[in-house]
Amino acid sequence: MANNELAVAPRTVLGKKVKALRRSGVTPANIYGHKIESTAVQADTVALTHLLRTSTRNAIIDLRVEGEGKARPVVIRRVERDAVSTEILHIDFYQISLTEKIQADVPVVLTGSSPAVSTFGGVLLQTLERVPVEALPADIPAQFEVDVSGLTELEQSFHVRDLEVDATKVAIQVDPDVVLARVASPRLAAAEEGAAETPEGAPAPAGGEPAAAPAAPPPSES
Repeated sequence: MANNELAVAPRTVLGKKVKALRRSGVTPANIYGHKIESTAVQADTVALTHLLRTSTRNAIIDLRVEGEGKARPVVIRRVERDAVSTEILHIDFYQISLTEKIQADVPVVLTGSSPAVSTFGGVLLQTLERVPVEALPADIPAQFEVDVSGLTELEQSFHVRDLEVDATKVAIQVDPDVVLARVASPRLAAAEEGAAETPEGAPAPAGGEPAAAPAAPPPSES
């Protein structure tokens, strides 16, 4: 996959003072990784926003730190946003080695149209949104596409084992029998929706957190 580039500068403004950085169009960030010291940096907010809009999940980014002669290969591990304005508050970059495998979550995207939906009135359900994998950084897929046009009958399913994956490069970290998508009958789909509600009728909390990053981010001084 092609690498993106982003220029950043070392950051000396920490703690609550970073609010002034954001007002001036600069976003605070941190670089961390295996066997490297955490580094506080800052990036132009406009350039960072463009990068996030144009990059795929798990894309390798060449991070050019001011004062350093060589770009650092990184992936984005966490983006903190304001809950109301969606303004980027902070970002964590995980520095990688292109020769060492890492773990990542790959999004699942449904494509096509299921005949069981149009013919029998079935309800297409996506039961897994991300698949955890382990691979060299350059071999991690941007996404897994699941063509649901092969689901022609009610209760027919597409499983993890049905994904087209080069097993010599990408190791899937979930049971192959896990269902990614299925066509439920209208009656069963309605029953499942009802079972997902609390006794008071409020939706139950969503489950299923993404797979853990290779290493936990260091405490952010923001």
